[in-house]
Amino acid sequence: SVLLFVGVYGVLSAFSVPVGAWMTVAGGYVFGTFVGGFFSLFGATLGALAIFFIARFSVADTLRKKCGNIIEKMESGFEENQLSYMLVLRLVPLFPFWLVNIVPAFLNVSTRSYFIGTLLGMIPGALVYASIGNGLSTIVENQIEPDFGIIYSPQVLVPIIGLAILAFIPVVYKKISKIKLD
Repeated sequence: SVLLFVGVYGVLSAFSVPVGAWMTVAGGYVFGTFVGGFFSLFGATLGALAIFFIARFSVADTLRKKCGNIIEKMESGFEENQLSYMLVLRLVPLFPFWLVNIVPAFLNVSTRSYFIGTLLGMIPGALVYASIGNGLSTIVENQIEPDFGIIYSPQVLVPIIGLAILAFIPVVYKKISKIKLD
């Protein structure tokens, strides 16, 4: 079941099917917060690496020729600190997952920086979504009748707070970026 879960997650990520959050919730439901989060992270990272390699070795040269200066300007920014850029792109969901999977392939980001940035940057999201699944599992296993009071239980409240924090990160990042530019 673990290999099937990780394999399906990896394939769906590689084909940019937008079900990552649901898969991670399912991983948390079936395997628990930390194990489900780890398996989700592993599957997502494998899928991201697959599409990164496909993009790098099949269409990167063609795209670079068509885009010219735009790619070169973006590439110069990434050259200074690839790992930091990858971490920001993974931690702060400013762009769709599929876009963050392929653009670094066109910008000559090293496989090492891409892998480490992807793996580390997706840990918070994987744990938050897996904990939501784990909370749902707890409710179902204990046959707790849903009511508004259940929201205050740690199994439900902590993942909701984590999700709110994750959702708020892009707003904070944009505010901090404006302050630095002004």
